[in-house]
Amino acid sequence: MATTHFHALRGPPTGAGGSTTTTAVVQDRYGPAPEGLFRIDRITVPPPGDAEVLVRVHAAGVDRGTWHVMAGLPLPVRLAGFGLRRPKYPNPGRSLAGTVEAVGPGVTDFAPGDQVYGTCNGSFAEHVTVAVDTLAAKPADLTYEQAAAVPVSAVTALQGLRDRGRVRPGQHVLVIGASGGVGTFAVQIAKAFGAEVTGVCSTSKVDLVRSLGADHVIDYTTGDVAHDQRFDVVLDTGGHRSLRRLRRTLTRRGTLVIVGSETGGRWLGGLDRTIRAMLLSPFVSQHLAPLAGSENAADLRVVTELVESGQVVPVIDRTYPLEETATAIRHLLDGRARGKLVVSVSPGGMQSPPSGSTP
Repeated sequence: MATTHFHALRGPPTGAGGSTTTTAVVQDRYGPAPEGLFRIDRITVPPPGDAEVLVRVHAAGVDRGTWHVMAGLPLPVRLAGFGLRRPKYPNPGRSLAGTVEAVGPGVTDFAPGDQVYGTCNGSFAEHVTVAVDTLAAKPADLTYEQAAAVPVSAVTALQGLRDRGRVRPGQHVLVIGASGGVGTFAVQIAKAFGAEVTGVCSTSKVDLVRSLGADHVIDYTTGDVAHDQRFDVVLDTGGHRSLRRLRRTLTRRGTLVIVGSETGGRWLGGLDRTIRAMLLSPFVSQHLAPLAGSENAADLRVVTELVESGQVVPVIDRTYPLEETATAIRHLLDGRARGKLVVSVSPGGMQSPPSGSTP
């Protein structure tokens, strides 16, 4: 990533006609590797529309979806509105936490100065315009960095367990990828729902998954996920295990929720397994339920309640400055992260975590 004159680019927003100029990560083309893909530049941010607010971003989250938007892969991502030949948005950042600086004419729920978090397009920037239906008040006890880790991953975990898995108290839930971004939230949310939770992770992350409250932990490097126990709900957040293997972990009428599947394929990138699950589900007693997450303020407020009650705590592996966004994404791709990675954006955004806030 080019970082020349980065500090000279910092500064207050200026612009004409109500627009804002701001410092941002900029990506002009798609690419599977973050190295050399980004530059730091000044961009123009349009004024907030009728149902939008202008947010000064203090921190932005990094997740697997960040890579998909950055790479434009698999190709259906481009058809989903992110640009066919080149990126439609300046950068692949999706989640943020920050402060409202201006509101659109139709906005009544937020005012300048409000601390917020949520999702948008292009959050690796000091300022961004955000639709209010993807935004909520930031939990008071979270730092901006902790809050930025929440929106995409925690809402995905919530929807997978509540809407697709329909988890109930006393059920046995298996979370595959329990040490990752979605997985760390899924373990905690499943426990909050009253389930007995088993997490699957690598050897170096067993301690983390136990600290999240998992009742049992399977080290996939030494044990078989498809062991003798059967689960009411299996939430698969990573890898590309076969449907046959995953179904062997379910009870006769259990539910498999497929959150992610990474094969690196250009055309489908793991979506082939999702398609097969959808075709097979009507013909078996088990429910095979691929998840297409929906970013919305209502579910984010549910997550906020779980956070404020102390039942869910974001796990931050590492925080990077804006000019090291490519390094953060590379860390994600290397698969070594324990929990979430975060980019600290605006000066003043960094805060010390409240005592006892990280498991």
